[in-house]
Amino acid sequence: MGEDTDATPTLNHHGFLPDHNYVTEADIISTVEFNHTGELLATGDKGGRVVIFQREPESKSDPFSQGEYNVYSTFQSHEPEFDYLKSLEIEEKINKIRWLPQQNAAHFLLSTNDKTIKLWKVSERDKRPEGYNLKDEEGRIKDISTVTSLQVPVLKPMDLMVEVSPRRVFANAHTYHINSISVNSDYETYMSADDLRINLWHLDITDRSFNIVDIKPANMEDLTEVITAAEFHPHHCNLFVYSSSKGTLRLCDMREAALCDKHSKLFEEPEDPCARSFFSEIISSVSDVKFSHSGRYLLTRDYLTAKVWDLNMESKPLETYQVHDYLRSKLCSLYENDCIFDKFECAWNGSDSVIMTGAYNNFFRMFDRNTKRDVTLEASRESSKPRAVLKPRRVCAAGGKRRKDDISVDSLDFTKKILHTAWHPNENIIAIAATNNLYIFQDKLNSEMH
Repeated sequence: MGEDTDATPTLNHHGFLPDHNYVTEADIISTVEFNHTGELLATGDKGGRVVIFQREPESKSDPFSQGEYNVYSTFQSHEPEFDYLKSLEIEEKINKIRWLPQQNAAHFLLSTNDKTIKLWKVSERDKRPEGYNLKDEEGRIKDISTVTSLQVPVLKPMDLMVEVSPRRVFANAHTYHINSISVNSDYETYMSADDLRINLWHLDITDRSFNIVDIKPANMEDLTEVITAAEFHPHHCNLFVYSSSKGTLRLCDMREAALCDKHSKLFEEPEDPCARSFFSEIISSVSDVKFSHSGRYLLTRDYLTAKVWDLNMESKPLETYQVHDYLRSKLCSLYENDCIFDKFECAWNGSDSVIMTGAYNNFFRMFDRNTKRDVTLEASRESSKPRAVLKPRRVCAAGGKRRKDDISVDSLDFTKKILHTAWHPNENIIAIAATNNLYIFQDKLNSEMH
């Protein structure tokens, strides 16, 4: 995956580029998620829409089309609402999408905005019944006196239609904004987390949930931290982890108590007193946490670094990767323009050997855990021709020696940021959300990225 390797990812297809050049707030992609097979990819945006892409089957006549994703279905998941009791507008923006493992021909996914979670069923229909006894071809009820014979309805082929229907609405359980949802490995329950509480839901029950974490102090003036992300363990249905704005991770076991206020493990890196500054607390806040596919490790992202933690070692991270260390000298201006509060996500590849996370200037970073090599790549319209090879990019610190094609930290565009990324569960295919554009990249060797 380093800069001298032949396995540099190749852009196979850019999935979702709106026709207009101007960016409306509603078009900005706010979440990206592959399903468990990687055949479907869902994006949510600030306008409350969900767009599902489907991977095209391999074509023998055009081997280059393999892995191409095309729009499968688009639907409006959430609408703007108004809370009259609190005089609060509730945005329609989709905060998170989570797929349920497929158990029959239909697909199911959960989507959430700040307050309400919805379960959607996505199914296909390519046949329609014809020859009703009591209805005519237009669907109108016939006069029974005109029905003189009995006929058996038959199924006739029709153009494929993708139907998306709401199956459950889980509402009224969160006082604060929902930042995470995670489906349990028992496939019966899921949890939702806001700033101060985590709730456990049964997928079939919408009118009640169980509060499993509550960090709200009796006096809100004593509030020192908030929950930033939460996720279930991929294999053990009793374990989950949540991260905080103080940079800590708490692993909880639901077998120990109904209310998991006491954690089983606390993962925290002691702060270096010499490095302490006004910004220390802000940049140590964990914006995302992900279990590895094996369940052995945790991947976290804070403002400047990505860290890998071993579940058996609480005192410090196993690995720390500098995402954009050249920004340390820019923290003051990043604080003034609010960029320091940006919440970057992170992702594992299918074998847990490479991690990925976003940065500014439409850059995203990959770190190989085995070779310790890393690469910076750019998601841009210039590189979005099919099968274009992505060139590694390099940022030089202010005042540093510049090489050809290096970009100065002073010329980075902080309005272009890669916050949301996803990695195909088995293959080297990644999805990158850059403002209102979705880029899908594929390793041209289709082998392990190294």
